[in-house]
Amino acid sequence: MSKNIIAPFLAALVLVSAHPAQAQQAKVYRVGVVHEGGPYYVAIDGLKEGLRELGLTEGKHYVLETRDLKSDRRGADAAARSLEREKVDLIYTVSTTVTTAVTRATTEVPIVFAVGSDPVVAGLVESFARPGGRLTGVHYQASADLQAKRLEILKAMLPGLHRVVTFYDPSNPVAMAAAKTLEEAARQLNVELVERHVASVEELRLGFNALKTQDADAYLYTNDAMISSQAQLLIDIARTKKLPTMFGEPELAAKGALASYGVRWYEAGRLSAKYVHRVLTGTSPQNLPVESLSRVELIVNLKTAREIGLTIPQAVRLRADKVIE
Repeated sequence: MSKNIIAPFLAALVLVSAHPAQAQQAKVYRVGVVHEGGPYYVAIDGLKEGLRELGLTEGKHYVLETRDLKSDRRGADAAARSLEREKVDLIYTVSTTVTTAVTRATTEVPIVFAVGSDPVVAGLVESFARPGGRLTGVHYQASADLQAKRLEILKAMLPGLHRVVTFYDPSNPVAMAAAKTLEEAARQLNVELVERHVASVEELRLGFNALKTQDADAYLYTNDAMISSQAQLLIDIARTKKLPTMFGEPELAAKGALASYGVRWYEAGRLSAKYVHRVLTGTSPQNLPVESLSRVELIVNLKTAREIGLTIPQAVRLRADKVIE
């Protein structure tokens, strides 16, 4: 074989053998994300950090196709269907209500979740050890599980506490279950629970703005994704009314809430990254046991306390994991 023939042949052989590796290197995973907005972006920040720790860079190794429902969980079905039609590699969901809707609306795409409700009870997986389908992820100890403790801490902060107001959407089964837990806790602590039902962000805004001093001594969050997404709005309104607030996501205390007691969503997102990574690289969700995140934190904001004219008892300060001065 002449040199004139061998050289082009070898060059073509090199190109053919290099092509699969180049194609593999060029693979950019597409990850759909569905959440209700607001503080839930904290979980997405955690997810990105977790993926970075695993060696995945956004834009180079993966892209996020985010669907912010802007507090309207009714849009989850359409968002999920569009992502599956676009053939994303998986969908990442935050909150039980959104995960349930996304699961119902899709048929094939793998789903990695971060949920506060028990995923077995919610019907998302068969068991923690053996999910048994196309879903897996992280279960963080939710607001519903911590309602009694949160109310107890609020009463310790406000010894004269008599009436606590909470807002939630009664069509949300997760919120209804959390409200029942809170009702029982309020009875045991001899606190009157004022329940306000809202079905939209607009109703929530109007209802919260309409609160009068005599209506409640404090506000306590009930586990509802729509309410969570509007946390900053509620914090800002409450501060103008000098109304003490207790939320479930610890980072919200740094944003002006009087106190927060719960699991950090950032950590839930960061922990979710290993599930996203393993599913993207070929592991079936049914072979990835659901992991629980149960470390709760109490954060107290003394700056907010001063602004609304409160003095936080020393016992509560000592109990807090962090005090914001």
